[in-house]
Amino acid sequence: MSSAKSDASWSDAVLLTVALWLFIVLMFLPGIVARHSGDGWFSVFLDASTVIVSMSFGLAVFGFFRATLEWPTHLRIFVLAAAVFAVSIAHASFDLFYTAWVAKNVEASWFDVPINFSRGYEAAFRYLLVFAVNLALFQLAFTRRSSTRSQRQLTDARSAAQQAQLQALRYQLNPHFLFNTLNSISSLIVTRRNEDAEQMTSKLSSFLRSSLTCDPAGLVPLEEELALIEEYLDIEGVRFGNRLDVRIECEPQAGAALIPSFLVQPLVENAIKHGVAQSRKAVTVTISATLEDGLLCIAVENDTIPAEAAVSAGTGVGLMNVRQRLKAVFGEAASLTTEAKGSAYIATICIPDVQERR
Repeated sequence: MSSAKSDASWSDAVLLTVALWLFIVLMFLPGIVARHSGDGWFSVFLDASTVIVSMSFGLAVFGFFRATLEWPTHLRIFVLAAAVFAVSIAHASFDLFYTAWVAKNVEASWFDVPINFSRGYEAAFRYLLVFAVNLALFQLAFTRRSSTRSQRQLTDARSAAQQAQLQALRYQLNPHFLFNTLNSISSLIVTRRNEDAEQMTSKLSSFLRSSLTCDPAGLVPLEEELALIEEYLDIEGVRFGNRLDVRIECEPQAGAALIPSFLVQPLVENAIKHGVAQSRKAVTVTISATLEDGLLCIAVENDTIPAEAAVSAGTGVGLMNVRQRLKAVFGEAASLTTEAKGSAYIATICIPDVQERR
């Protein structure tokens, strides 16, 4: 079921319709009583009982309202206006036939109730106004639910993004990562590779500064995310040396696509942790991004990963975090899939209808 239709709730429609038509009955009750003065309360009950038919017609209008939610606006307005007009005429016609049937079969006094065009026209006009109000209430309820859902999604997205940043920072700033990085810098200094040590220190500083200043709830161009990942991989490259081979293939148009910050980072960390760190031979980590017909696909692939590592990589905290963020920001439309192909392991993010940097 689409999110639009889920915001058009039948329970809301029933409550609103029942409340509206009970209010109408109460408002017209003195007139109904006066019309059947001297006939007893049974006649009043028969007259007022048609409110059940009114409620049924009201819910029929809601059926049209719900069915046309995703239609073009001009066509939808025309169909809903026609529906309100049709049920008004149908209800007024029912009233005339109902009056004649009651007069003939139940209460002879109802022969005094006029059954003519003037009464039918007056009733149809009143029904037209009330069903229009009924339709407006459906729209208000739908708008309220839609707004609440959007606000909840935004809140969830911000919360998930903040948690993702904290999780990313926990990985990035853990003592093991810092120890290895600083140890590599120290080794460069000891071997008098001062220029390399300076470059390494600069990369670490830049990476940490970018991690701390990035807005976790904002959207960033993919190329900026990849630039941050390159800094991270440069640092890891000193640790693993020739064992780590990195390839980044990003189409220019894909690079301009906006994604939540730190979205790809956990996938690359998984590639290092479960692939490079557990292998004694060279491992190629490939990051590719393509954009076609509004669908952005970002894939992170290890060409070598142990089988037991592939199992744990597919169920870890990092992947769960990415899935939660995708759901919070894009709903059910976006996805993260993982796949083992022989000794290779691929994690792919797909995001439809992406925005691009202007």
